[in-house]
Amino acid sequence: MFVRAYPAGKPLVLPTGPYLLLPFVADGELLVHHNRHGASLLRGDSAPDNALFIGTLDGLPCLAYFQVPAADDDAVEPEGLRRLGLRALFGHLADEETTVAGYASQLIRWQKNARFCPSCGGPTHNDDGWNQKCAACGFNHYPPATPAVLILVHDGAGNILLGQKEGWGKRYSILAGFVEPGESLEDCCRRETIEEVQITIGECVYDGSQPWPFPHQLMVGFICRYESGQIVPDPTELSHAAWFHHTSLPELPPSYALSRQLIDRWIAKQAERRNATLL
Repeated sequence: MFVRAYPAGKPLVLPTGPYLLLPFVADGELLVHHNRHGASLLRGDSAPDNALFIGTLDGLPCLAYFQVPAADDDAVEPEGLRRLGLRALFGHLADEETTVAGYASQLIRWQKNARFCPSCGGPTHNDDGWNQKCAACGFNHYPPATPAVLILVHDGAGNILLGQKEGWGKRYSILAGFVEPGESLEDCCRRETIEEVQITIGECVYDGSQPWPFPHQLMVGFICRYESGQIVPDPTELSHAAWFHHTSLPELPPSYALSRQLIDRWIAKQAERRNATLL
């Protein structure tokens, strides 16, 4: 189990090793152990000077840091090690290690991007290990989490609304959108559905969430009931959208994505409902 350190950062006394190490290199890639069986986080007995203590996983302290690249950009990683982007880690790392990697990447990125105050432009410093504080005006800057909704629209008769974007190939998914200031999650679902396909929805029921570190989203999933309107996709958002019956679905997102998990749970409920009617 992963237990977060609060605040994450550089404690006065670092826990003793061994450690789980999360060295990030160029383009946000993480250096991991890798073989034909999958990937795993690195382990080591020493702590780099710039490491952030972010918590413990099964009792092992987790240290995240940016690893300065070698002078030779074409340098080959040592045998058994590989640089992988966060998306590539899904399905290769154990689930809890994937969670730790996503969390670590957000803190590393935030420290890099929060060196100057967004209010006055002055330099910031690490105040308590969690926030960056402006030395000039005292503004406190904290790691962001950007909420976005996932919207599974169904018609109550076994059909689900799926959309497709340019570049997705044959894959379809449910609707999605970022929450705007002053907007509830449910209102965001209704606005995005109208904007993207010009239909209205009624009941919106929460069905799960997922941190999504690309770069710092929190995906919040809803099951929503179709109310009225004909599908007219916004060409700036979607290349195609249509109703699909739960027994005849197109290519869907990968299993690690919350969008796919919402779809799978909805399909399971359709099967349960069908079996109940046959009894």
